[in-house]
This record gives sequence, C-alpha cells and structure tokens, in this order.
Amino acid sequence: MTGFAERFIEQGRQEGKLEGKQEGEATILLRQLQLKFGGAPEMARRKIEHADSQTLLVWSERVLTAADIEQVIGD
Repeated sequence: MTGFAERFIEQGRQEGKLEGKQEGEATILLRQLQLKFGGAPEMARRKIEHADSQTLLVWSERVLTAADIEQVIGD
C-alpha cells in the first residue's frame, strides 16, 4: 500500500472515531435531559445532533444546575 493510501485510511479511521465520540456524547446528553426534564423537544434534539464535542460537554455540565432545557442549550 502506498503512503498516500495509508494516510487516507488513517484519516478515515480518525474521522470515524470522532463521529462515534460525538454520537456517544449526544446520546448521554439526551439521556440526561430525559431523566431530568422528561425528554427533549425536536428542536433541542436537532441542535444536540449537530453540536461539536466541546459544545456537548458544556451542555452536559449545564444539565446539573439548569431549571429547564433552554438553560442547557440556549444560546
């Protein structure tokens, strides 16, 4: 295999890991919202599904003190 092909494959693996990590973080946040608030409206779900890892981390921390979902994912 050429160096280019190996780098291309490795890049694909790294992107796959990142996507899997973000999906896991989003799943955990949705579960936290379910447990604390009884669920999340569709708009909140869409925002969570498209958020990056850093944003998901911040929102996951906000769940601990928020009174409602808007305080978690509001801008």
